[in-house]
Parts: sequence; C-alpha cells; structure tokens
Amino acid sequence: MAELRADERPGTLADCKRVIRHKLRKREEQEEIGLNIYPMMDMMTILLVFMIMQFASGAAEIVQTDELRLPTSTSQVEAAQALGVVISNSEVVVEGQRVIALRNGKVDPSLKQGGGTGWLITPLFNGLKQHRDRLKMIASRNPQRPFRGEVRVIADKRTPFRTLGEVIYTLGQAEFGALRFIVLKQGETAK
Repeated sequence: MAELRADERPGTLADCKRVIRHKLRKREEQEEIGLNIYPMMDMMTILLVFMIMQFASGAAEIVQTDELRLPTSTSQVEAAQALGVVISNSEVVVEGQRVIALRNGKVDPSLKQGGGTGWLITPLFNGLKQHRDRLKMIASRNPQRPFRGEVRVIADKRTPFRTLGEVIYTLGQAEFGALRFIVLKQGETAK
C-alpha cells in the first residue's frame, strides 16, 4: 500500500474542529433586523374586544333634561347604529351638532322653504346632505357598509306634530327614509 503524504492524510477530530472554528470566526454574525409584531397583535386583540363590547350594547344612552323628555313604549326592538337626530323643545341636533333653534318646539317660518306653510327645513336639509354625502362616500369605498338612509330620531314627547312632520319630511328629502324612533321601555327611566 502506498504511503500518504502529510497533506493527504485524513485529519483528526481536533483538526476538523479547529478548521470549523476558524471558518466561523471569519464569518460576521448577521444581526436579525425586524419588528416583533406579537405585542402589537395582543394590543389590537384587546382593542377589538373593547370595541365589540362598546358597540354590542343595544340601548341608546340618552340623558333626559327639562328640554328633552322621551315617550315610553312596550316595544322590545333594540336601537341600531344610525345617524342621530335629536328634537328637543329648543333645538334640533344632528350627530351632536346644533342645526336649528326652535321656539317652544316650533320651527321659525323663515327657516322653511315656502315660509310658514312649507315643510322643508332648509338648514336641516343642508346639514343632512353633508352627512348623506359622507355616508355615500364611505359606502362607495366599503361595500360592507352600504348607505341605507337609517336615522335614529330622538324626540321630546311634547314635540308638536307639525315640527315632527317637518323634520321627517326634511329627512326624506335628504334620502334618509329608514327611521327609528328612540323611546323608553315601559317601566324604565333614562340615565
């Protein structure tokens, strides 16, 4: 059998380990750069649960005052999320913004199209058009939220029928035709 030269002889285990350590030392360790998203996912889960709990409650929270007394009903239908219109004895409010002032629950004839005999309340119509356009824009970008023209009407039980009719007519002209009237359940008091 032929004799192997020193450079052709098989290396020992120690030689093998030395070569491996030498190669590993030459190579730079690469730091892993990235974003740990697990804490953010935990936070989003908590926020999602919180939001579901907030919107899951079906009762509308309305504070009664001397200007706003709600009628009572025995209906069991829960309040849905929709555009909020509040008619008190002194004002009409849309989504928290005062739109018109009322005098003893009545609309000033100068604010109506056609004067005292008119039904369309011009400032209310203009405010509702802005909300309608915003909701339609959302619906065009998000098919899961179509525009349905839903409104929650919260009216003082002493509101004159004429004023209520004028507000409902104006809502209809602004394409808000799905009305829900918010009332107190029989035997309950408002918060």
